[in-house]
Amino acid sequence: MLASFLRSLPRLGRRWTPLNFTNQNFIKISTSQAIEEETIPGYIAGRYYPTRIGEILKDRYQVVGKLGFGASSTVWLARDMDYRRYVALKIFTKSTSMGQQLDDELKIYKRIEGAPKRHPGRKYVRSLLDSFDVSGPEDTHRCLVHPPLWESMLAFLHRNPVQRLPTVILAVTLHRLFLALDYLHTECKIIHTDIKADNLMFSIDDDSVFSDFEDSELQSPCPRKELDGRTIYTSRDLRVPKNVGAPILCDFGSAVVGDEEHSEDVQPDIYRAPEVILQVPWSYSVDIWNVGCVIWNLYEGGSLFSGQDPEFQTYRSRAHLAEMIRLLGPPPPTLLARGVHTQKFFSQKGDLLAGELVGEHIPLEQRETSLEGEDKEMFLRLVRKMLQWEPEKRSSAKELEQDEWIRI
Repeated sequence: MLASFLRSLPRLGRRWTPLNFTNQNFIKISTSQAIEEETIPGYIAGRYYPTRIGEILKDRYQVVGKLGFGASSTVWLARDMDYRRYVALKIFTKSTSMGQQLDDELKIYKRIEGAPKRHPGRKYVRSLLDSFDVSGPEDTHRCLVHPPLWESMLAFLHRNPVQRLPTVILAVTLHRLFLALDYLHTECKIIHTDIKADNLMFSIDDDSVFSDFEDSELQSPCPRKELDGRTIYTSRDLRVPKNVGAPILCDFGSAVVGDEEHSEDVQPDIYRAPEVILQVPWSYSVDIWNVGCVIWNLYEGGSLFSGQDPEFQTYRSRAHLAEMIRLLGPPPPTLLARGVHTQKFFSQKGDLLAGELVGEHIPLEQRETSLEGEDKEMFLRLVRKMLQWEPEKRSSAKELEQDEWIRI
């Protein structure tokens, strides 16, 4: 308790003084060229908070530079002048456009912060340091303050020409991920529902990465454009740290409380669990199915399922179910009997109505091509513990954390 209390206090020493980010030696981008968030379909400038490098939010956080952007937020490196540390600010689009999602995500983070801290998986779940609202020209904007991280697993994969993780790195990543999920599932009663390579980010054990970023912005300000009274900055990459830390599970914008019944549609299309597609009440095991699919993207250099329907040339649930049958065999009648949407896809005998999409059975052994012998058998045993039609037959995160393959 004493250690936790001491960590909550500002660091000893004087508060950081604001820096001067007025260097005008930057590249001016043409107002006719769309950059960053402007390239997102449906972009509306007024939804975004007009963040400026050098500005101070909440009389405490000075914006240093832009780390990234998305459809609902921009992310910035900032100086926490009270605690004399660097933080990441996630500033959402205006609150009226975000709706209930803003409060839902904050409630999830508060639930995590209120859970026991001693679980070994706690340190592999992104923490929330602070949250506040800032007034923009049209509305308020929610801001979440996090410890800054390096880059996502997806970006890391793209550094590798073959876009696959080495075996040892995958094993370590899975071990940490299962610890994180066991913490969320058992201590926090939270289902993530959105596990993918870009929601796994590496921590940084090297603060010089952030001070170097700051120096670069002071000496060589990032390119930007001025348009209608707002500045749109280009993002700047953090350099590769001397010490890359453990992977951290991030982004709880789609997370839900696990001790309530759920049947809503969740998960990225290609990672949807069968019970989600069939609208069978689902729980923590959707995360386990999700990880079983993500492994293929991280390790095999492709997706286990695509859901691409040749008739519609896009994702369709029936095509996804056909791929599952091709890989795992037909679904058990006990699962089909519980699905609200079962009759949309299956006959009363349990045959897929779009049976022509199934094709030849291709088991996991044929899909996995990079391993041999006992190593391959151990890896496939691990994957099969997750990729089970029936949610109740999937292993728990705690059981998977103990698996022999990820402890090799």
